[in-house]
Amino acid sequence: MSAEVVSSHLPKSVQNLEEIARSIRHHILNMTSNANSGHPGGSLSSVEILTALYFGNILRYDPRKIQWPDRDRFILSKGHACPVLYGALAEAGYFPIEELMTFRKIDSRLQGHANTKTPGVEMSSGSLGMGLSFGLGVALSGRLSKQPYRVYTLLGDGECDEGQIWEAAMSATHYKADNLTAIVDRNRIQNDRSTDEVMQLEPFIQKWQAFGWYTQEVDGHDLGAIIAALNKTKEIKGIPSVIVANTIKGKGVSFMEGNPSFHGKAANKEELIAALKEIG
Repeated sequence: MSAEVVSSHLPKSVQNLEEIARSIRHHILNMTSNANSGHPGGSLSSVEILTALYFGNILRYDPRKIQWPDRDRFILSKGHACPVLYGALAEAGYFPIEELMTFRKIDSRLQGHANTKTPGVEMSSGSLGMGLSFGLGVALSGRLSKQPYRVYTLLGDGECDEGQIWEAAMSATHYKADNLTAIVDRNRIQNDRSTDEVMQLEPFIQKWQAFGWYTQEVDGHDLGAIIAALNKTKEIKGIPSVIVANTIKGKGVSFMEGNPSFHGKAANKEELIAALKEIG
């Protein structure tokens, strides 16, 4: 059985989201290049996902009230892609955009993995595979305390090699965690090679379905489709939801697209100029 495939044209009301996505791409490239360190490839592939969540009327949040109890929770399980989260949080007003250039500096609030010392970050990351378990715990906590928030967790597809992902997937169905949505950045590259070379994930959609999840498949760079899929998850009752977002690693920069070399390597000065020119 295949997943429901979601597609849509970007509504006029959210045309400005494309400009926000462009700004976040600029932030990713600038902060990683300035630090000469970081993970631009998997950050660039996730830009539209984060843009949809934070600026497409999906997440409920208030950057002036970071600990608002009823806020929706976004958990970055693929924590090395924190530049995309930092860019989105800065654009959302959690901290000044100028602070992005402190990325990976000593005493900066913006370290090389997401950390709860950063305003707006819900989980400190490190080893892959933990975010879905953490997200399930947060979702169940909200249900027990009768809080209305929803939980969204972004996974990498290579991260889905981890057994803990599937333990969490099984548990989420068992506990009927319908306030939990997983989003998989399916860019098909992990570290220095394709995901298929490391571990064959297919049939990927069917695995989630076998664990009892409501599944959708989208073009991970189509903002309208992502927003439609995220809104659909709010209607699903009794089971958790997963959105498999088909993306391109390094999206927006021709020499980074599909290039494993830029998984954990920043652009040099000449490459940065060329990349920013491409993005516009």
